[in-house]
Amino acid sequence: MTVVVVAACPVGLRGHLTRWMLEISPGVFVGTVNARIRALLWERVLDMVQSGRAIMVYSADNEQGLAFQVHGHDWQPVDFDGINLMLRPNPSDEAKSPSSGAKSVGWSKASRRRRFGNRG
Repeated sequence: MTVVVVAACPVGLRGHLTRWMLEISPGVFVGTVNARIRALLWERVLDMVQSGRAIMVYSADNEQGLAFQVHGHDWQPVDFDGINLMLRPNPSDEAKSPSSGAKSVGWSKASRRRRFGNRG
């Protein structure tokens, strides 16, 4: 099973994907294609998506049972000890500049010591 989700893409790309897959909702395509066709479809998506976004999720022989590819999203796939996860950017980290030197406030013991001083 393969799922392709596209957003802000040209109509021609959606038309091309409907040749191989079923569009179950606007921009969401589902189908069963072999690995060669899936790779060719992804190449076509990358060529045609322009400034839009696309994600493809497909069955794979791994612990999760799936794999995914992403284009144009803020969230990025990362490999964490053999498991693929999506890394969502933290807006507070983006707002802080690295040169500001501000330390984050958290719930750890070290954070409490920083906030309240080193009180035994």
